[in-house]
Amino acid sequence: MPPPTHGAEYERLREVYDRKRNWPRWGPYLAERQWGTVREDYSDDANTWEYFTHDHARSRVYRWGEDGLLGLTDRHCRLCFAVALWNGKDSILKERLFGLSGKGNHGEDVKEQYFYLDSTPTHSYMKCLYKYPQQAFPYQELVEENKRRTRKDPEYELIDTKIFDNNEYFDIFVEYAKRDVNDILIRITVTNRSDKSAKLHLLPTLFFRNTWAWTSQIEKEPFRPKIERQDGENILRIEHCHLEPFAFDINPMDGTDDQVPEVLFTENETNLKKLYNMKNEYPYVKDAFHEYIVNGNKDAVNPLPQGTKVALHYQFNVDANSSQILHLRLYCLADTGNMPQKLNREEYNKVFDERKQEADQFYESIYAGELTDDEKNIIRQAYAGLLHTKQFYHYIVKHWIDGEEKYLMPAFPEKRLQTVKNTAWQHMWCRDVLSMPDKWEYPWVASWDLAFHVIPFAHIDPDFAKSQLLLIMREWYMSANGQIMAYELNLDDVNPPVLAWAAWRVYKISAVSKERRDRDFLHSVFLKLLLNFTWWVNRKDPYNKNIFSGGFLGLDNVGVFDRNKILPNSMEMHQSDGTSWIAFFALTMMNIALELAGGKDELPMNGAFQDMSSKFLEHFIYIVDAINKFGGKKNGCKYHRFFGDSWKIECPTRSGQMMSLIEVSREITRRITNIFKCDDQGRRACHGDDIRFQKDPYWRDLVLFHEYFHGDTGLGLGASHQTGWTAVVIRHIEDMAQLRANNSKEKNE
Repeated sequence: MPPPTHGAEYERLREVYDRKRNWPRWGPYLAERQWGTVREDYSDDANTWEYFTHDHARSRVYRWGEDGLLGLTDRHCRLCFAVALWNGKDSILKERLFGLSGKGNHGEDVKEQYFYLDSTPTHSYMKCLYKYPQQAFPYQELVEENKRRTRKDPEYELIDTKIFDNNEYFDIFVEYAKRDVNDILIRITVTNRSDKSAKLHLLPTLFFRNTWAWTSQIEKEPFRPKIERQDGENILRIEHCHLEPFAFDINPMDGTDDQVPEVLFTENETNLKKLYNMKNEYPYVKDAFHEYIVNGNKDAVNPLPQGTKVALHYQFNVDANSSQILHLRLYCLADTGNMPQKLNREEYNKVFDERKQEADQFYESIYAGELTDDEKNIIRQAYAGLLHTKQFYHYIVKHWIDGEEKYLMPAFPEKRLQTVKNTAWQHMWCRDVLSMPDKWEYPWVASWDLAFHVIPFAHIDPDFAKSQLLLIMREWYMSANGQIMAYELNLDDVNPPVLAWAAWRVYKISAVSKERRDRDFLHSVFLKLLLNFTWWVNRKDPYNKNIFSGGFLGLDNVGVFDRNKILPNSMEMHQSDGTSWIAFFALTMMNIALELAGGKDELPMNGAFQDMSSKFLEHFIYIVDAINKFGGKKNGCKYHRFFGDSWKIECPTRSGQMMSLIEVSREITRRITNIFKCDDQGRRACHGDDIRFQKDPYWRDLVLFHEYFHGDTGLGLGASHQTGWTAVVIRHIEDMAQLRANNSKEKNE
C-alpha cells in the first residue's frame, strides 16, 4: 500500500518534506529508561545495571539524555515534559517506569502496564495510557518473586500481584495535540476505575536536560536556562539559549474554576549528599519533588519561583467510576507577540477534536483490504507504538571514554579500556531522533532492528524511513572501513546485513508509482552499502572461499554457545546462516544496481551500474555454489512463483496434509495474525488467559506487541513494546484481509 496522498496530515508531511514547517520538532522523543544504559555507565567493571540503578535515577543527573513517564520533548531533548504521580501510599514518586535488571528470572523486564493508543507521523496528535495502582506499588515483591523463580518458571508480572483486582487503579490518559508547530496542547484525563473514591497527586513536570554541567563544549550553554513564574502570572516563562522564549500555562483542573495548583521549583542537579555523602553544589536538587510530596520535606524545594525543573502539584479526589480532566499548553511566545495567550476549554476541545479526526482520516486512507474493526484497532495501535519508539539518542563515544571527573564520571582506567567494547568507535557522534527497538527494554539504536522498523514506517512516513537508513550509514555512524554499528552494548558486534533489503523495500514502498520513486535515495544508500559489502568480504571470508562467519547472526539468543567469542585452540567457525545472509545481501545489491542501471521506463542506460549488477550476480553464484553444501534459507512465497503447485510439502508437520509453498506461506501468515486478533471468545493469544484482556472493557481492546511469543500458546514474551519489529504484523493482517476479499469475489462470480 503506497503512502497517503491527501488529507491534513499528509499536507503536514508535505510541508516537512519541503522544509517549509518543522512539524516533528516536538514528539515522544523522551526515553522511558535512561538509567542502566551503557552510555551512562562509568564503572570500572562495566556493570551497567548496578552502576546507574532505578533508585539512583530520581536523585542523579543523566549525562546523555533524559527519561520520564508518557513524556514529550523537542528533537534535541532540551526542554522535556512528563507526568509524575503519587497515590499517597507508594514509597517513591512515580516519575518513570519501573522494571527489573538482570535480577529477573528471564533477565531485564519492565513491570508496568502502559499502552500507546494513537499517533500521527508528525505527532500532531498522540495518545497513550498508563494504569496506575491505587494501592502501594509492589516494588519489593516483584524483585523478590522474580529472583526466587527459575528460568523454567514464567515471569512474575505486575498483573500477577493482584494489584489491579477490584479495579483499584487509575487510568491516566495523556493526549497531545499540536495547534501549530510550536504550540502543543496537553490533555490529561484521570479515570478512577474503582467503586470507591480515591485521591491522587498529579504533577505535570517541565525540566531541562542538564547540558550546562559538562566539560564538553558541544552543548555548553553561555548562561544557565531557567523556568520562572513572574508575580501575578499563571504562566511559566521558559528561557534557553537554544530555544525561542516559551510559555507554559498554569491552569486549574476542569470544573474547578480558579483553583490553580501549587507550583514547585528545583534544579536538575545530582543530590550528592544523598548518594555519595558529599556536599551538594546546589541546595535544591533533582529529587526535591519526591522529598516534598512523599517525605513531607518542605525545605526541599526552592522558595523562589525559578529553577530548571518545575512541577504543577494537583491533589484531588476522583469519585468512583469518574474522571477528572486537566488541560495544559506549551507554546512559543514569539508566535503570540511575546504576550501570554490563554485558551478556554472550548478552544482546547476544538483542537483535540480536529486532530483526532485528521488522525482517523489519515489511517483510513492507508488501510489495505477490507479490514474488520478489530484488525483496524490492532494496526492503529501497532503504528502508535512504532511512532512512540522514536527517541532522542545522544552518545559521543570519545567524550564518554574521556569521562567527567568533576561529576564522578571518571575517564576509563587503562584496565577498563582494555575490555570496554566500544573504544574502536571513537568517531561515532550521535545526537539524533532514532527509532528504538523498545524505549524501556532496548532504549538504544540497533542497526538490524532499524532495518525492520523502516518497513512499516515507509507506509506512513517514507521520508522518515529513508532518513533513518541514510543516517545509520553516515560517516559519523558508519566506520571508515565500512562496518555498520550493531548496538550500544557492543558497537563492534556483527548482525545480519539486512540494510540493503530494507533500503530496496523502502524505495519500492515509498512512492505511489514507479515513475516517482526516489532514485537519489537509492543511489546514495547503494554507495554506502558497497563499503559495507566490501567489509564483509574482507573481514568475514578469511580464506576467500565464499563461506562467511559473522558472530551474532540469525535469531537472537538461540545459539548453543556465544558465537561472538573467539573459539579455543585456534578453531574456526563457518556459518551457514552467515553465508546465506551474504548471498541475500549480494542478490539485493544486484537488484539495486539493475534498477540504477536504467534502460527501462524511459530512463537512460548507465553502464557503470550494469557492471556492478553483473559483479553482484557473479558473487551471488559463487556463494550459492559454496552454500549448497550447507543448504540455505528459502522464501516459500517467492519460490512458489517458480514451482507453482508442482511442489508441495506437508503442513502442518505430521498432519498428512500437503500444501503448495504459497499455501504454506498463507498458513504461517494466518497463524501470526491470530496471535493478535480476538478469537470467538474474545481472547487474544498474545495476552494469554488473563480474564481482564478477554472480558474487561477497559483492557480487552488494548494490544501489546511483544519481542517474541510462546511457540505453543502464542503468549507474548520478552519486551512488551517492541513495535519496531512486531509492527511488521500490519502487512500480514492486510495480506489476509486482501485474500479474504479475493476469495469472496471469486465466490460471487
